Amino acid sequence: MGDANTLLTPAETRHVLKRTGFGLSKRDRRTAERNRKSRGAFVDKLLRAKPKSPRFKGDSFSNAQDAWLIHLSKTKAVLPEKLVLFWHDHFSTGIDVVARTGLMTQQNELLHTFAKGNFKEFVRAMNRNPAMMEFLDTVRNRKENPNENYPRELCELFTLGVKDLLGQPNYTQDDIVQIARAFTGWRYSAPERRDERLYERSEPFFEESRHDFAANYPERGPKTIFTTTGGFGPGGAAFDADGEGPSEIDTVIDILFAHRDSEGMNTIARRTAYRLLEYFAHPNPDLAVVDEVVATSNFDTTWNIKTLLRAILTHDAFYVTAAPAPFNASTIKSVKWPIDLVIGTIRALGMKLKVDRERGLRIEGGGRARLRSHLEEMGQELMNPPSVFGWDWEVAWLSSATLLARFVFARDVGAARGRGRNTFIPKKVLNLRLTDPDAIVDAVLAILGLSDQLSAAEHAALVDYLTDGGTLTSLDLKDEDTHDERLHGLFALALQAPAYQLH
Repeated sequence: MGDANTLLTPAETRHVLKRTGFGLSKRDRRTAERNRKSRGAFVDKLLRAKPKSPRFKGDSFSNAQDAWLIHLSKTKAVLPEKLVLFWHDHFSTGIDVVARTGLMTQQNELLHTFAKGNFKEFVRAMNRNPAMMEFLDTVRNRKENPNENYPRELCELFTLGVKDLLGQPNYTQDDIVQIARAFTGWRYSAPERRDERLYERSEPFFEESRHDFAANYPERGPKTIFTTTGGFGPGGAAFDADGEGPSEIDTVIDILFAHRDSEGMNTIARRTAYRLLEYFAHPNPDLAVVDEVVATSNFDTTWNIKTLLRAILTHDAFYVTAAPAPFNASTIKSVKWPIDLVIGTIRALGMKLKVDRERGLRIEGGGRARLRSHLEEMGQELMNPPSVFGWDWEVAWLSSATLLARFVFARDVGAARGRGRNTFIPKKVLNLRLTDPDAIVDAVLAILGLSDQLSAAEHAALVDYLTDGGTLTSLDLKDEDTHDERLHGLFALALQAPAYQLH
């Protein structure tokens, strides 16, 4: 058993870096070998990184996606970026419905601003985010016919969950109907061009003539919610307690964040901690662990995402997936998101990305497909999740089609030979003076974070490939044919290994 003061081993340091970032860069591998910090000290250093949104230019959606991908491949603030991706899935919003690139990039800025900040204020800000207002119909929520779309997802997905972690309901249909009344009257301004980046920007505003004031609709009853759940008692909680009008949506948030589950614990604190544990640690975390990280961080009172994440990343439950390898059916692992796989590979191999104005952002090997096309084939399109529920995680990432897409990406990276950008240059990450086949395989696996993750049979298969079934006892990696065929092919095969698809 350990805690925040427990010293990290090299293997545990690599685990922290992989799960809080994207792959293992050459610098990360050095850090893991030299690190002598405790869990707490090392995590604190990672958490100090300041999030910075990509520099989006123009109003082309494909350009915005490419800009985010390049930003992810270069950023030093990897943990905040990993959080931004989590919140992008949590507050799922997509271009297919929003239809304006500027609104999506503006929301991306919001995700970066609050990624490790105050969760309660984050939700308040999302209430007024133009992309969200468009995506879930807040702009179409009028007093004559209150629209329930955003209130429903606010409760179901963004805060409480339909049921608490013990399977008991957190709200009723009447609660949704009443909360919808609070959000009537909100709209956003027409988009405007902004400075040299030239992307659209809109601001929210409240239109009183569209708002549901209780005096006008007495048949709808009092503006009260949670009369049967949440621990508020049969009288519930009134969301017009601070007055009617624009203040109501903030009062609703205050009530939501005071909601208690069937065990009397804070509902939102438990659910948010559970989801972050799933994302950073492993699926199905124990309720006892959830309560421990909430208590350690005081998340149920401060709503500080940063301190909650510190509690998670210093807890023993986080290190379960760093168990001695090679892993087997009993080892808890987590399937890499496509974005993790793609950006982690690019960073681990030291590849430098640059957009070609005519052909977009491509990997210059194999089919020379656009990077975002590789991701879409794997099941993940940035800024365009499949629904308000976001992406399905874990084994849902793996099907015959998406697994083939992962292998195609590995093939294209292996075939990206050359000396320019968007190509893979092995000498950037590998000592080409190595001649022993076993040592070469070991070095490649270390670069990809697979040291000790493969079985003896899998390791032997890679050596067999490299040596033509054992006919070669030594290799010259500077030889053109050996370099371009065997070495690049070895990397491609390792990228296709089952272990590489997992954390």
